[in-house]
Amino acid sequence: MPLRLDVKRKLLARSDRVKCVDLHPTEPWLLAALYNGNVHIWNYENQQLVKSFEVFSGMPLRLDVKRKLLARSDRVKCVDLHPTEPWLLAALYNGNVHIWNYENQQLVKSFEVCDLPVRAAKFIPRKSWVVTGSDDMHVRVFNYNTLERVHQFEAHSDYLRQADSLFSTSSKFVFRSIVVHPTQPFIITSSDDMMIKLWDWDNKWQMKQSFEGHTHYVMQVAINPKDNNTFATASLDKTVKVWQFGSQQPNFTLEGHDKGVNCVDYYHGGDKPYLISGADDHLVKIWDYQNKTCVQTLDGHAQNVSSVCFHPELPLIITGSEDSTVRLWHVSTYRLETTLNYGLERVWCIQAQRGSNTVAIGYDEGSVTLKLGREEPAVSMDHTGKILWARHSEIQQVNLKTLDAEASEAIQDGERLPLSVKDLGACEIYPQTLAHSSNGRFVVACGDGEYIVYTAMALRNKDFGQEEELDISSHVYA
Repeated sequence: MPLRLDVKRKLLARSDRVKCVDLHPTEPWLLAALYNGNVHIWNYENQQLVKSFEVFSGMPLRLDVKRKLLARSDRVKCVDLHPTEPWLLAALYNGNVHIWNYENQQLVKSFEVCDLPVRAAKFIPRKSWVVTGSDDMHVRVFNYNTLERVHQFEAHSDYLRQADSLFSTSSKFVFRSIVVHPTQPFIITSSDDMMIKLWDWDNKWQMKQSFEGHTHYVMQVAINPKDNNTFATASLDKTVKVWQFGSQQPNFTLEGHDKGVNCVDYYHGGDKPYLISGADDHLVKIWDYQNKTCVQTLDGHAQNVSSVCFHPELPLIITGSEDSTVRLWHVSTYRLETTLNYGLERVWCIQAQRGSNTVAIGYDEGSVTLKLGREEPAVSMDHTGKILWARHSEIQQVNLKTLDAEASEAIQDGERLPLSVKDLGACEIYPQTLAHSSNGRFVVACGDGEYIVYTAMALRNKDFGQEEELDISSHVYA
């Protein structure tokens, strides 16, 4: 007879690669030794992370930080970057909006929105618009070429409809956040009225849906880049909530901060289902939104954390605080890589641009635009025309031999090639260089002082070590 055996999963905990595990003899604890130099202790009964500590921090990330623009102004409450023009958008506390060219340090446009603070502003490039949210609770839409005001409407209430002990009757509410949907004609707004609202500009800016559930000001909204139908919100009720279009109730709530949560962002890579949040408890928390658990807490800021960002191209977490610093952390090891302070007082906002290494930061006394590292990806081609390159830590491949002869003859210099891209998988380090072996069977990824040798076809790990020990020309890989 077959053995009757029930299999019940007690814990599924996402992390960096686990090289060793152990179980405590009397406590319900799982010990996990990670490839990134950390050790985690999990309680497998309640699925909570009991302890996390660093054993070895590894090599520092080799990353150049170059300042492209420092523009002094009134307090900057929101920044955005244009995807194709070298433009920085800055929303100011004095009611104005500035557009700077960060390549030539020139002020391209400046216009007044209203006589109250503008706390939210975003580019909508497909319409040549700038959309703003200000403390009169109005959304205004401007053509950024002509500066013509295209539309305006009242988006939120400046008072609470029902009495609540959290707020005095004299409290004046303010506008908090705007996010633009990446594909649909939608924006999402939030404010101190505790409401989140979805607006459709193709339908005369009608409100498509409202979302209620927070019990304090809703400070920021972030759309999931891997699922554009879901979004997260940060609130001073100490929670992060995750929502879905079409449902008025949140999918779930993440609790762990001791004070109000100011900011939230999603991880862009395909290998981790992570959210990040920053709060008035001076802490930054990384959440696994599938398991609904906190996987890491970053402790380093001395004041309220006002902005957080997973960089969409680099292995970096960027955090800003009212302590006047911007901190760059490694996305895998959670090691603090560097701290930036440009003497512009409190940090209010950070924005990174997908497809670019540019980062914008807004302060009490102006804006800064930075370029981090290099724009060119790590890439290598073997002798048969197979090309590998790194996108984030993910390796992709194309084969030039798939181009037919007629198509290749018609291609002009600089033209994009019509090739099918194959995803091979994720690299355990952030590759700063890639190189094929002489026979094309292996590829080596180098970065952060380490190397990993993979099979070129299936990206199977064959060897690893410190970068100075590598000899790709040895007979092993020839």
